[in-house]
Amino acid sequence: MKVDYFAGGALLTAPAMFDGVIDGVADIGYSHVYYTAGRMPITEVAGLPLGYPSAWVAAQALNDFTDQFKPSDWDKVKVLWMNTSTPSGISTSKKAVRKLEDLKGLTIRAPGLAGDVIKALGGTPAPTPMPEVYDAISKGVIDGEASNFETLRTFKFAEVVKYETSVWQITNPYPFYLVMNQNSYAKLPPDIKGIFDKLVGEYKERSILMWNSVDFVGKAYGVEKGVEFIELSADEVAKFKAAVEPVIDNYVKGMVAKGYTEAEVKGWISFMRERIDFWTAKQIAWRIPSAAGPPEVKPEALIK
Repeated sequence: MKVDYFAGGALLTAPAMFDGVIDGVADIGYSHVYYTAGRMPITEVAGLPLGYPSAWVAAQALNDFTDQFKPSDWDKVKVLWMNTSTPSGISTSKKAVRKLEDLKGLTIRAPGLAGDVIKALGGTPAPTPMPEVYDAISKGVIDGEASNFETLRTFKFAEVVKYETSVWQITNPYPFYLVMNQNSYAKLPPDIKGIFDKLVGEYKERSILMWNSVDFVGKAYGVEKGVEFIELSADEVAKFKAAVEPVIDNYVKGMVAKGYTEAEVKGWISFMRERIDFWTAKQIAWRIPSAAGPPEVKPEALIK
């Protein structure tokens, strides 16, 4: 099979990716659900501030959810796999976030549900496109951004921010999807389809582990550039958790308004919480390191 690869934005922009795959502009496309906020409402449960220690845990939980509930969000495409970014932190340029009150008055780049979380924490969300964030921070248009350690390196944010606060306990990762046009998949010969399906399974796990590894590179670059990494105290974690509960409540209300039952939506959330706990225990038991998360998954603990 010959595959023609187009870099991001060359064939389709991220916001146009989903419809572009449905319409056959691209056979396969990769993007995340917040670029079309509200378009995949069931899957957005994975973006609620439930607290994820790593991309590995978040992605495993998201794939379990997709397999279990088969969201109608994806009825028009062939889902190859789902993965997520690593836990989002809060990067700021001038004012450190050490307690909940520190977010008051700060404008933080955060789209979709991530923006709802920032607002609940007392900040002002801005839907600034990622390629524009560096300049927006350097010029003082925004005070920082909410994303993972990886962006400190890939987008050079470590050059314009001074502080990185880890908030994995209430974080909401960015759910990503790799989808294929249904007709393009159906036209594959049976033998090629079998090889394709096998490789998708293999590379799904590679993709999930990749997100864990890139955070280490981003954090190292941040340290090199003098970024201060901040961990919240236990008291502050409790305050942050209480502050974001309305985001979860509002999601439930919004989905009920769309015609789902309250019990059904709360069942999705309970399932995700259970899967987070399950996969966190597996991450610790299998000694899979991550740059964020509880002490048990930090590299310094795993090498003992």
